[in-house]
Amino acid sequence: MNQIFIKWTSLLLIGVNFSCHSQTTNKNQMGKIEVGSAVPSFSLKDQNGKDFDLDLVKGKKNLVIYFYPKDDTPGCTKEACSFRDQFEVFSKADALIIGISGQSVKSHLDFASKYRLNFTLLSDEDNRVRKLFGVPTNLLGLLPGRVTYVVNKEGKVVFLFNSQMNAEKHIEEALRILKELK
Repeated sequence: MNQIFIKWTSLLLIGVNFSCHSQTTNKNQMGKIEVGSAVPSFSLKDQNGKDFDLDLVKGKKNLVIYFYPKDDTPGCTKEACSFRDQFEVFSKADALIIGISGQSVKSHLDFASKYRLNFTLLSDEDNRVRKLFGVPTNLLGLLPGRVTYVVNKEGKVVFLFNSQMNAEKHIEEALRILKELK
């Protein structure tokens, strides 16, 4: 009985320590880029292995920058396909769609090819840009967050939407905000 209690207590303490560490990490990462912030400059490789420099498009178009957990997973596939299906609507709103996650260029190319994605996917394998934006993690820091930023032509973040489970709502919200910008 005492051995079971000691093991349970040890597991509980490890879990509490892990949970507290994870919350601290999330707290330190959150809030860096908010509504009203200037979108930070960054450069990453796209799904074709080409350099994508945000500064080359910033100020010329509205931007919809969305961070997603992982290529070819159910929620991320729904989200990407919804962006694909609404591509013309985003184009009419003079908006460029940019998806960012931590998978490799090859993974992004496979994902884009499989689902005929017609927008830019950027590989952030070291999560440098994710951290730069302060995108939080979920499930005790184990799952990269899903956050969408709408940036106006002046380079300011005018909206952000953070919802891990409601992947398709990111598209609805981004379109709603882009219509208000006109």
